[in-house]
Amino acid sequence: MNTPQQTPDVEEVAKTYAEVAQRSAKLISSHIRRQMKQGVAAPNDELGIAKAFMDLMAKMLANPFKMAQAQMNLVWQYFSLWQHSMQRAAGMAPVPLAQPAKGDNRFKDAEWEEHFLFDFIKQSYLITARHVHDTVGEVEGLNDVSQKKVNFFTRQFIDALSPSNFAVTNPEVLRETVRSQGQNLLKGFSNLLRDVEEGDGQLRVKMTDTKDFELGRNVGTTPGKVVFQNDLIQLLQFSPTTKKQFKRPLLIIPPWINKYYILDLREKNSFIKWASDQGHTVFVVSWVNPDVKLAEKGFEDYLNEGALAAIDAVCRQTGEEEVNLIGYCLGGTLLGSAMGYLTAKKDKRIASATFFVALLDFSIPGELGVFIDEEQVASLEKKMEARGYLEGSEMAGTFNMLRSNDLIWSFVVNNYLMGKEPFPFDLLFWNSDSTRMPYKMHSFYLRNMYLKNLLKEPGGITLNGVAIDIGKIKTPCYFISTIEDHIAPWKSTYLGATKLGGPVRFVLGGSGHIAGIVNPPAANKYGFWTSDEKKLQATPEEWFAGATQHQGSWWADWQEWISARNGKERVAARDPAKGNLKALEDAPGSFVKFRLDTQKA
Repeated sequence: MNTPQQTPDVEEVAKTYAEVAQRSAKLISSHIRRQMKQGVAAPNDELGIAKAFMDLMAKMLANPFKMAQAQMNLVWQYFSLWQHSMQRAAGMAPVPLAQPAKGDNRFKDAEWEEHFLFDFIKQSYLITARHVHDTVGEVEGLNDVSQKKVNFFTRQFIDALSPSNFAVTNPEVLRETVRSQGQNLLKGFSNLLRDVEEGDGQLRVKMTDTKDFELGRNVGTTPGKVVFQNDLIQLLQFSPTTKKQFKRPLLIIPPWINKYYILDLREKNSFIKWASDQGHTVFVVSWVNPDVKLAEKGFEDYLNEGALAAIDAVCRQTGEEEVNLIGYCLGGTLLGSAMGYLTAKKDKRIASATFFVALLDFSIPGELGVFIDEEQVASLEKKMEARGYLEGSEMAGTFNMLRSNDLIWSFVVNNYLMGKEPFPFDLLFWNSDSTRMPYKMHSFYLRNMYLKNLLKEPGGITLNGVAIDIGKIKTPCYFISTIEDHIAPWKSTYLGATKLGGPVRFVLGGSGHIAGIVNPPAANKYGFWTSDEKKLQATPEEWFAGATQHQGSWWADWQEWISARNGKERVAARDPAKGNLKALEDAPGSFVKFRLDTQKA
């Protein structure tokens, strides 16, 4: 840590301290006024965390022998670690007792390994974390709901207490503090105040500088036109990049929980641009970011004014009677619902359907299930009813907790301990671009999909007076899921694929919910698994046992599959400005440009 010190500018330090003090006083005063105005609410347990941990303690105390055994094991591990540290101090190189998991970036600084004290701190933390997690995870007799909550929130607690999150136990922060004589901590506190100010009293950790990006300039740059619009959607058609295109157009329905441009971040990783280069006439739905005026828009409205309206508009614009569809995440759930509806109406316009990490069967909701039970949904409905919608930042916070080390604590260290500005990153620009959920629609979705899991049941849900039975869908379908997906676990997406009545190709990609989908062939990353069996196996485990792994991206596999169904017929390239619908504005359109994090509550 022999970094040359720089003498701070006394006048600049005094100015910074004065500014920080003024901003702190203003925030505290604002918070007190807000509390007095609203009244201080009694603490509650909306997530059911206290109850789950009370159940845990009761079960643990019922088996004191097992608790004592676990504690003795921890004592022996500490004793072994002490011996290990003494050997390190004596110049020996013993094998570590605990090592960070692969991909754990908290301990990437060399001193965590090279300096025996930091190595001791690191291993002590890892041993304790493993002990705590294993102890609560192995308690017998705890119901599934409580067990999932205990496991999830125990992990949040463990992650929060990582030595990398504290200035005195993080070697990188210590070096910077010595080098700058504490200026990093002062700048970090200023960053903290800024994030609270911009969050209107709530801490909104800044992941990237939104000023570094502009939709249509360096993200969401694929040219095109908005060719249709209603209360819920703008429909974008992208300019052709080939002289001939497939006769059948391609319509993408993204999730309304995020913006569509995850599929059009940059030219080199844009699925939309790549699909255009393969000869597809690409359309995409751009969802509105709703406010209280749209509170009564329900799931049927998202079907009628979203999926069905987009299909109608694509057919009118191109003059075609058949469309290939892609549904991403929630967009795939809506796609499955739309296909069930159109099947019942004997409407055959959907020629093929592709599901990107989409759930039709919610039997295995993954870690999101921690936040979805009767008590939590009822509590959320009260909030949404009063406001008219679910605030985008609340949903974003939930998703960030699924990867708290990467999406929360790494920025706490960078912004507030190191005193740095976050690195410009287009994916995090998109990740920060949250959207609201209308009260009526989101309530229907949570209750009928997650809580009751009715979409997979014949006649389980009714839309526009039509009983939906996805088992009657005969349309050829392609499912791409990802092996590390925490939002739509692949084993659950697989179960949904088995509920359809037509031919299905299931493909399992590497990585997770975003990186596994936005995986262009040129990157040659992650790989994917396929099976040559014509019929899906009964269980995901059986399918995986017989699957073959391939290198590279699944995009090429999908293109081969969709091309085989498109046939050989081609048409002249379709200019979005010369279709049957009037071009309303240039892509990316106005709906997608509205950002909540630039608005004041």
